[in-house]
Amino acid sequence: MTETTQTAPQRAERAPGNHLPGDGAMWVMVLGDLIIFGSYFLIFMVHRAMAPQEFLEAQQHLNLNVGVLNTLVLLTSSWFVARSVVAARSGDHDAAIRLTYAGAGCGALFIGIKAYEWTTKVAEGHTMAGSEFFMFYYMLTGVHLFHVTLGLLLMGIVVRELRNPHKRRMSMVESSATYWHMVDLLWVVIFGLLYVMR
Repeated sequence: MTETTQTAPQRAERAPGNHLPGDGAMWVMVLGDLIIFGSYFLIFMVHRAMAPQEFLEAQQHLNLNVGVLNTLVLLTSSWFVARSVVAARSGDHDAAIRLTYAGAGCGALFIGIKAYEWTTKVAEGHTMAGSEFFMFYYMLTGVHLFHVTLGLLLMGIVVRELRNPHKRRMSMVESSATYWHMVDLLWVVIFGLLYVMR
């Protein structure tokens, strides 16, 4: 659909500066998730402060390179998703679909890398029952992984809508992107807490 064939409401919906990108309900969900994860992070910090040496020793068993790789993969994914929003706003729906696929591909790669990391850690004997640090590790990364999976589902809905000229909703494209950027942000914090902080 080109700019000349779009209706006035469609142009207004995607016009920059007219509204908060995405759907209001998605922003409520995002803010709720940030509050919940913020609570998880606070609890982690309290427990870490109570047993710093134990947490530090357990942390040495994580592979920083794997954590960095996963971070780069998600940052790249967010870039693709942001570009897909720009393409959709300009009416280039084919490019938006390709970029959404690329973002989802990076998300799937993230899951694959995390599955490899989990498998390796379990094989080494680092389970949830093994230490308090690894209990937090599996809980935080597991809940985050659920959000990644939900984000991939949302991107699938976006692709389906973009393929159908009668069902295209810019609000859905923006809402999906908003959610995905939150997932990315949460991982950056998790990466910092679990892999980097000493």
